[in-house]
Amino acid sequence: MLIGPTLGFYFSRQFLKTIFMVFATVFALVYTLDFVELMRRAGDTEGATAGLMAQLALFRTPAIAEQVMPFAVLFGSMAALLQLSRKLELVVARAAGVSAWQFLQPGLFVALAIGIGSVTVYNPLSAILKQRASDLETKVFSGASQSRGKVIWLRQKSQDGQAVFRAAGSVSGAAALSGVTVYAFDHSGAFTQRIEAKEATLHEGFWELKEARVLSATEEPRSHDRYLIASSLEPSQVRQSFIDPDSVPFWSLKDTIQRMEQADINTTAYRLHYDILLARPLLFIAMVFVAASVSLRFFRFGGVAMMVLGGVAAGFVLYVATELMAELGASGIISSVIAAWFPAVVGSLLGTLALLYQEDG
Repeated sequence: MLIGPTLGFYFSRQFLKTIFMVFATVFALVYTLDFVELMRRAGDTEGATAGLMAQLALFRTPAIAEQVMPFAVLFGSMAALLQLSRKLELVVARAAGVSAWQFLQPGLFVALAIGIGSVTVYNPLSAILKQRASDLETKVFSGASQSRGKVIWLRQKSQDGQAVFRAAGSVSGAAALSGVTVYAFDHSGAFTQRIEAKEATLHEGFWELKEARVLSATEEPRSHDRYLIASSLEPSQVRQSFIDPDSVPFWSLKDTIQRMEQADINTTAYRLHYDILLARPLLFIAMVFVAASVSLRFFRFGGVAMMVLGGVAAGFVLYVATELMAELGASGIISSVIAAWFPAVVGSLLGTLALLYQEDG
């Protein structure tokens, strides 16, 4: 049975207001801390003005704040329910014959709407801003456009056989790798040679390796200022593979995965990110159920502090479970679908079970 429109609108407004306040507070806090850190990093860097650092922090913050959205829904829902209970509005609603399942309907609809909006609107915007932040950060802090931090692995097939590339970094805005080691194999899978190069740039149909040293089991080591390797990859595909999954907008993820699969590039991280985004609305609904299971105790019964502590503990446990499943999915131990949907489904079921025990048990 649905709740009345007037009461439903009022409860929805309370949920929406508290969730937005929690998220806005976190957003402002993240922005402030990131701006201070960027100003510290800027130091005497030429061109790193306060205005530019403020813009960079603004570009970076949405992607960071997106990670805490589920907990904004959790704590916002807890705050809304506690406020309604403190004002005895839930007592009046119960006295009028409205069950907990009915006055939770507005919160569930709000969580669903926020989840859909965060995936279809907020995520594409934050991904675009993160890409701009990455380009701006590279331009300001590195001068040269080299990006380092994690090892890059790339595999290709061509008319000469297969090759595996290991690189220390990539060059922003170009299909180029730095600190490259290439392991070449023939069509039967037998190892043929190892090539070490300072930089490798992908052109149409071939890789150009600079300052390359070729080592083979059958020949003496040779050095080349310029060495070419055939390739079936396209520069646009390689550039896309360097981008972090959370820097790709939701609406572009599926096409990106298809292009990378055609190029025989590992897409596990991108598939996992895509499935996590699809599961986000259900995860937000699970947060409302968890919030309700620890927030429906009347104020006059006391124990409010323990309720809040229980909500924080539940959020922490769900966060650990989400991160654990994401790590298992990223490593390929479990499928990306299970890794993405497991926390949302289990959180919803456990929250519903706890609410059933409190209300109907």
